[in-house]
Amino acid sequence: MFKTIADPADCEVRSVIRFLDAKKVHRQLVEIYGENVTTDGMVRKWVRQFNDGRTNVHDEARSGRPSVVNDGLVAEANEKIREKRRFTIRMLFDELPQISKIVWHEIVTNHLNYRKLCSRWVPKMLMNVHKTK
Repeated sequence: MFKTIADPADCEVRSVIRFLDAKKVHRQLVEIYGENVTTDGMVRKWVRQFNDGRTNVHDEARSGRPSVVNDGLVAEANEKIREKRRFTIRMLFDELPQISKIVWHEIVTNHLNYRKLCSRWVPKMLMNVHKTK
C-alpha cells in the first residue's frame, strides 16, 4: 500500500487530477492523499476545466476590497504610540478619524504586536462611610 501524503497543496492535487484525467481519479486521490483531500464534485469540475483547455492549476486572482493597512500607517501608529506611552485605540482614532477603530486595533495588535499590560484600575483605601454602604 502507498504512504499517504498529509496536507497536500491545492495546486498539487489539481496537477494530479490533470495528470490522471478523469478515470477513477477520486478513488486514486483518496488512496494517496487521504479521505479529506477533495470531493468528487470538485474533481469533476477540475477535470471539466482541464478538458476545456485550462492549463493553470493555481487559483486565479480574486478581486476584493484592498486593505487600508500599509507600511506608512503602521509607522505613523508606532510613532504616536511611542510619543505617548499611555495610549488608547480611541486616541489614535481621534487623531485620524478616517480610519476605523477596528483597523487601529488590528494595526496595534497584529502588525505592531503590542498588548495591554495592565488595566487602568488603581486600588484605593475605602473610608468607613464607604465600607458601611
